[in-house]
Amino acid sequence: MSISENSVVTLDFTVTNIKGDILDTTEDKQPLEYLHGIGYLVAGLEAVLDGKAVGDDFDVTLTPDQAYGERDDVLVQTVPGELFDGMEVSEGDTFVAETDDGHRPVTIVEVAEEYVKVDGNHPLAGMTLTFKGVVRAIREATEEELAHGHVHGAHDHDEEHHHEGGCCGHQH
Repeated sequence: MSISENSVVTLDFTVTNIKGDILDTTEDKQPLEYLHGIGYLVAGLEAVLDGKAVGDDFDVTLTPDQAYGERDDVLVQTVPGELFDGMEVSEGDTFVAETDDGHRPVTIVEVAEEYVKVDGNHPLAGMTLTFKGVVRAIREATEEELAHGHVHGAHDHDEEHHHEGGCCGHQH
């Protein structure tokens, strides 16, 4: 079986930046399971994986437009601190904000008494990234997985790789 739309794919991978720094990896962790063809991975990686079989390696370098996009300064905003009353927030914290465009993961980049500066860019936006790994398993998705739009099973909701703003290729 080869990877195609609506396949459940299991991968081991490592993501590095242009300097070779490891940004995310499944090494010594659970492999990543995802539903292929629904936009779970960044477009460039999903395109490279299409048609691969179990045991196939991949090694691809993606420009920002193939991965998380270019940084957009409009997505960095200063908001009144009172919006965070009662919340303990600090630089580097991430959360999901309700925006005019729906839910968007944001990172707190500065905290002052009167304001909080937030960044709605993906943490890897603007970066050229290399994804290296191997396809470990492929199976057909169940009707329930297709209906829900995500994988069910042993690694469902794995916190290491199924979180907002993760850098495993997951796109929110």
